[in-house]
Order: sequence, then C-alpha cells, then structure tokens
Amino acid sequence: MDEQPSDEMRSYHGRGLLADKCALVTGGDSGIGRAVAVAFAKEGADVAIAYLSESDDAAKTVELVEEQGRRGVAYPGDLAEPDHCSDVVARTVADLGGLDVLVNNVAYQAPVDDFAELTDEQWRRTFAVNIDSFFHTTRAALEHLTPGGSIINTGSVNGLRGNQTLIDYAATKGAVHTLTKSLAQALLDRKIRVNCVAPGPVWTPLIPATLRDEDVEHFGEQAPYGRAAQPDEIAPSYVFFASPLLSSYYTGEVLSPIGGETHPG
Repeated sequence: MDEQPSDEMRSYHGRGLLADKCALVTGGDSGIGRAVAVAFAKEGADVAIAYLSESDDAAKTVELVEEQGRRGVAYPGDLAEPDHCSDVVARTVADLGGLDVLVNNVAYQAPVDDFAELTDEQWRRTFAVNIDSFFHTTRAALEHLTPGGSIINTGSVNGLRGNQTLIDYAATKGAVHTLTKSLAQALLDRKIRVNCVAPGPVWTPLIPATLRDEDVEHFGEQAPYGRAAQPDEIAPSYVFFASPLLSSYYTGEVLSPIGGETHPG
C-alpha cells in the first residue's frame, strides 16, 4: 500500500477498561482487527488474533500488543473451516487462561461488475468466511464466556443499504446484523452482551487488494465526510462494547461509524 493505514493506535491512551480480560479478535493481523487488538491491550487485556496467512502482519500485531505489557498470540488458518474456528477458541483459552471478549471481524470480499459474474464458488466462500465463521466461533466460545462477557461482530454499511458490486458481501453483512440482534436475545439470560460495529468506508489492506485502481483512488469520497475512516477511528467503538463499565446496558445494537451518512430506523 502506498498509503499505510493508521492501525496502531499510537495516540490512544487506555485507562484499564479491560484490565486482565482475555480477548480473541479474528482477522486481527491488520486494519480494524489490528487497531482493536492494540486498543484492547492498551486497556489491559491479553489478546489472541486469528488470521489467514499474513504472518508478518500478524507478528506485527502481536508485537504491538506486547509493547503494552500484555500477552499476545496469533493463530494462522482458514476460518471458513468450522474445525479451525473451534480450534482458535480452544487455543485462546489454553494460552491466555480464559475468554471474556470475542470479536468476529474476519471478512472476504471480491467485487463483480455484473451479477451474472458472481459464481457459486465465490458466493459460498464469502458466506463461509463472513457469516459461517461468526456462527462457528461464537458457538465454540459459549462454553468459555462467563456472565459479563461480550461478543462484538463486524458488520458494514453495505449490510445496511446494499451494494451492487458487492452483492454477496453485502448479503453476509446484513446477516451479521440480524445474527447480532438474534444472539443478543438468545444470550440475554446468560448475561452475555452481543453487539455489532458496522463501519462505512475504512482504509485497510482489503481495499487495494480487492478494488480496481480507479476505485481505490476515490475510495471513501462518497461519505459526507469526503474521505474514508482510518482503523484507529473505528477501534474505540469496539472498546465501548467490550467494556462493561461503558456499555453494560447495551446488547443487540448495531453502531454505525459511517462518516455522516444517515439511514432510516
């Protein structure tokens, strides 16, 4: 990337909101996931991240977590595989000693100009990564999360209003929003809060990796702010939902940091 994203939370100062908590962040090697992992560490949490194959990026995230005096671990592998989802949860509990916060953040997207170009294989891959993994990881985490625990899902503005070139991606994000609301109801008696952060355009490595050069050049300009967000601007929303002090009365919410765009409802 010619312009590196701001995802290291350099100007963020924690105040112990997650002291001695244990967190798992999927898709934590870069972008929003990295910023969330570092923010959690600055708030006093030990953090595990799951990622696909970008080992150098993952090592950098772990280094940033450890700079805060917290434990950091990273697990490579494909979260489209149900067994791997269960494995990263089990390894997190074994390595960190528990699990208090689960962040389902991993995502895949591949734009198509024509709906007819959307293949069965891409459709299934997008759903396997973007929503199936959330189900499998959450189900595996349930036996470890205790009352006061928090699950935070990453949605998207595209799940709120759709996107003609990201039809499969937008469909999965709409599913994430509904899964969040449904799980919030289902887990209320267990005192586990389930919320969602649904960002607008965010400058992450996913953007130049998946969009055409001309789309990358103007990425985020459609937002009323006139620019994309940086991951560092999105991560505090996850801290809010992770901290019982800040959000004990919140569950089933979809928080949308989308740069001034408004939606009905």
